[in-house]
Formats: sequence, structure tokens, C-alpha cells
Amino acid sequence: MYNSDKRLLILDADGTTIDAFSAIAMAFNQHGCVLGAETAFQKRHHLLKYVGGLKQFPAIIKKNLRKNSRAKLVDTLTDIYRQEARLYDGIPDLIRELIAAPGITVGIVTRNITIEPLETLRQLFLRHDIDIGALDFLEHIPLKDKKTASFRAVRERFGVNPARGYICGDEHKDFTAAAHTGMHPFMVSYGFEDYDRLTNKFAIPPELISRTSGELCDRVRHALDLTQAPYQNSTALAAPNSQ
Repeated sequence: MYNSDKRLLILDADGTTIDAFSAIAMAFNQHGCVLGAETAFQKRHHLLKYVGGLKQFPAIIKKNLRKNSRAKLVDTLTDIYRQEARLYDGIPDLIRELIAAPGITVGIVTRNITIEPLETLRQLFLRHDIDIGALDFLEHIPLKDKKTASFRAVRERFGVNPARGYICGDEHKDFTAAAHTGMHPFMVSYGFEDYDRLTNKFAIPPELISRTSGELCDRVRHALDLTQAPYQNSTALAAPNSQ
């Protein structure tokens, strides 16, 4: 029925593996805009989509972005991603372990809106000693497309049993896409949507949510039988309101 006995892990990029908030905040600051607290940012979900289309931005940000031009903001964001942005604590080691594991197919999907986003991610990951060419796949999903179709296409391409498939994401749409493709979701609440939003607004089971990158690393290692010792600093990069 299935061509592969491997397990599949699909990693979301911004907000799950990449500390997108810090990068976006730096870009906004350079253009005279204050993005605000991360807790407010998490409630203003789809922020990258807004950068892509200026939808529903607060009026002061719209005004400033018109002055400075959205194109210049995207240029700045691209430079920051390539030169300064970082992966969440513990994620680089986890990705290297996943790449090295013979029984796991692993890759990344992204909606990143920087210039030539795949090249942006290549440079970002290379600064963390990760060659994205060693991943089994790297997919850019246009903002207008739904993740469900992309997740399903990846799983079918590798012939993986849905019951052996996993998705790591930080938005409720990642959870929905996982459910619609029969794969298990590893959700996190330190990215684009916070714990309260995920649980109260979208009824995502708390048992599926990691509040820190360290907790996500531990859960993935345990589920996929990776042998390295559990991640130690499970308080790293927790959202301020998720304690």
C-alpha cells in the first residue's frame, strides 16, 4: 500500500523552527515602526501575510510603511533573515539528528516572504551549520495556497503511511492540515499563535502543544526514537504569557 517504511516529519519554518518575531521586530525598528510586545504579536496572527499585503495593519504601521515602502521593508527583512535571524534554541541539534537518522524523511515547508525565500533559508540555516541540501525536501508555499494540499503532496511523494507522518507547526492551520492529511501534529505556542489562542479559540488539545522549543525537541525525539539525551533547557524561548 505504501512505498516507504520510513517516518515523515514536516517542519514549519517561521515561528516553529525560526524565531520570526525577533527578525520582524528588527526590520520594523529599522523603518521607524514599533512592532510591540510578542504577546500582542501572537494575537495579530498571519503577520507575515500582512507584511506581504499590508492587510489589517494598525493605522500607524500602515502610514509608516507607505512612507518607507513595503519593498524596502522586505529588503530589510531579507537581510536580517540572512545575516542575523536565528533558529530557536535546541532546534539546530534536532534537525541535524533528524537528517542523520536513516529511518526518517525530514524537510521544511515555509511561507517566508523575503526575497528568494529558499535562498534566504539556505543562508540562515548555514549559519547554524545546517546544509538544507541535506534535507529530503524544502517547500515554499505561496500565501494564497493552503497548507493541506502541500502537506498531502509531500506525504504522497515519499509514499509514507499517514500514521507514520508528523507535522510541527505553530498555527491552528497547521493543526487542521495535519488532521486533514491523517498525520500527527506537534504544535507549539511560542510562535505566531499563543497557548490561549490555540486552546481556547481553536480547541487544540493542550497535550499536543509544546510551550518551548526545548519541549518540542524532547517530544519529537521521544516519538521518533532518537537516542540523544533529552534537551535540558526546557525554559528556553517560552512565550512570556505561556508559563
